[in-house]
Amino acid sequence: MGTEIPKQFLDLCGIPVLMHTIQVFYEFDPNCDLILVLPETQQKYWAGLCLKHSFSIPHQIVSGGETRFHSVENGLSRIKGEGIIFLHDGVRPLVSRETLGRCFDTAQKNGNAIPVLPVCESLRKLDGTKNISVDRSLFFSVQTPQTFRTNQIREAYLQSFDSCFTDDASVVEKAGFSIHLVDGNHENIKITNPTDLIIAEAFLLNKHMKHP
Repeated sequence: MGTEIPKQFLDLCGIPVLMHTIQVFYEFDPNCDLILVLPETQQKYWAGLCLKHSFSIPHQIVSGGETRFHSVENGLSRIKGEGIIFLHDGVRPLVSRETLGRCFDTAQKNGNAIPVLPVCESLRKLDGTKNISVDRSLFFSVQTPQTFRTNQIREAYLQSFDSCFTDDASVVEKAGFSIHLVDGNHENIKITNPTDLIIAEAFLLNKHMKHP
């Protein structure tokens, strides 16, 4: 992002990105348990932001780990009982209620749900010293929340860490479960660079104009 402030804390339409993200899940289900995984070094800063913005949505804070795998593992350790778990990137504040609903319903029925979008641009693959065209219809871009029944995700995370784990679905897949895809939403971008922040702001302003 090119800033000293971690991207999840950057201002987006007046409040930090992460507060928008938490708000989406709270509005989807005010009774859900919200667990925020943050590096220990960022927790004091987050507490200050919550105080500054009078942010009162209840949530637990868990310290992150060495990798995404270990951070998720730490978050899962706080979850009690059975149900459906959403694992979501804090810098995806524009996931839609419809996407959350599709993920929840499919995970209840089939054990898991991963929101995806078809690839719209042409793709090329490096093959040694050459690059070759590939059929983009065979590929999808993956979003979050990656969504699982508690028993399935817990079993998957009993495995040891493997460098092939790029997301939660890859962990669950290696444990022997089939992955189920649902439609994501195009606004559900991951804010990783300054352009993404501008796009997210435009989406939010447009949404507020339609639903003041």
